Amino acid sequence: MPARDAYHDVVLQALKKESWTITDDPLTLQIDESVNVYLDIGAENLLAAEKQGQRIAVEVKSFLGKSFPTELYQAIGQFMAYREFLAAKDPERKLYLAIPKHTYKTYFHSEFTTLAIQNVHLSYLVYDISTEVIVRWQI
Repeated sequence: MPARDAYHDVVLQALKKESWTITDDPLTLQIDESVNVYLDIGAENLLAAEKQGQRIAVEVKSFLGKSFPTELYQAIGQFMAYREFLAAKDPERKLYLAIPKHTYKTYFHSEFTTLAIQNVHLSYLVYDISTEVIVRWQI
């Protein structure tokens, strides 16, 4: 099983504050007999579940490395692969990439990031590290 991201527990707390129930930590998808994929968090919203049965999977990213472009490329590739795996194995779940607020404010309005994600249909949530809350959902 892979190591947890630096802000994994922050995102867990932020989801709980929004009444999400954590169902899997990590969410494991068995792709075939020899390959398992581990998404950071599986959750469902109990308040919405009674009306809509809303279920999500969240891949947490900290973006603490030296090269934002490299980390973004890796995150986009991972997101695209995980989205395909979910579509095949758990199609009711919607995948989100969890991005720290400081990274979002610094990079996600730049032309570079816009061009990198424009055709990916990236769904993400932005979390505040200090308050442990989700400040934005982008579907």
